[in-house]
Amino acid sequence: MSTIPKVALRVGLGEDTHRLAPGGPLRLGGVDIPHDRHAVGHSDADVLLHAVTDALLGAAGLPDIGEQFPNTDSENKDRDSAEMLRLAYEQVRAAGYEVVNLDCVVSAEAPRLSPHKEAMRERIAAVLAIDVNQVNLKGKTGEGVGPVGEKRAIEARCVALLAREN
Repeated sequence: MSTIPKVALRVGLGEDTHRLAPGGPLRLGGVDIPHDRHAVGHSDADVLLHAVTDALLGAAGLPDIGEQFPNTDSENKDRDSAEMLRLAYEQVRAAGYEVVNLDCVVSAEAPRLSPHKEAMRERIAAVLAIDVNQVNLKGKTGEGVGPVGEKRAIEARCVALLAREN
């Protein structure tokens, strides 16, 4: 039997994909980005916040976003993903964990994310009540290949590092 270290670190991986449909704006990282397409989903379809939520829940060993906020529940129709993230992080904190850092990647052929990255980082940090420097965000394209490259989908991934002092 192993002993638990004084500081327990846990890593979680979250990922999400949503179809894109005509009409904007695109909600991403809790920010409405001007674009001619929007993500399709039961909630507000914020692919980045969904990936962050799953990364945090996974790192804490809690049920995933689909179990906690099922798309079969009418209460989740058009729900603000920032609210889901906040509620999930309350559970993570109740389990004794705090965010060390988040490292996120959004894959989208368009729009260019560079002009919006800081606003998305700030919004995620605000929802979680952490420092913006604990949130990293990178934008990638699909290089014209597959659903992302053909502008039919948007994807996000997040790795979360949590710590708990025993």
